[in-house]
Amino acid sequence: MSTVFIDADACPVTREAISIARAHGYTVMLVANSTQNLERHTMRNGVEAIQVSGGRDAADFVIIEHLQPGDAVVTQDTGLAAMVLGRGARAIGPRGRIFHLATIDAEMEVRHAEQKLRRAGGRTGGPSKFTEEDREHFSDRFEWLLANPDRR
Repeated sequence: MSTVFIDADACPVTREAISIARAHGYTVMLVANSTQNLERHTMRNGVEAIQVSGGRDAADFVIIEHLQPGDAVVTQDTGLAAMVLGRGARAIGPRGRIFHLATIDAEMEVRHAEQKLRRAGGRTGGPSKFTEEDREHFSDRFEWLLANPDRR
């Protein structure tokens, strides 16, 4: 059985991801740092949680350690998405953007350039406010992703 991992630190679509994953027969694993209250989600059958120390990428490394080809990961972290794709799994952002192996290198280059700019004192715009339209788009795209496990 495949697993859906949710990078649950500040994930605005946790409930939707759980519901869709369970409907498709996936096991659900929430991974978050110890400041997150995951109990409200783990009371559902088939939902497990791993709480990690507060280290910068601790949740990412736990997900990668448990990841198998065919699994799916919900994350807004491009770096984690790149590692997920490299392991033969699928990744989707909370706004419904499906990460693809063909474009992840370019996305990593953009991320790196933005980090350099910020370190030099420059500013990059943050994400826009999360909307109900974003939530619906995520649900539609995640439903598609799980219904088509061979499509990346």
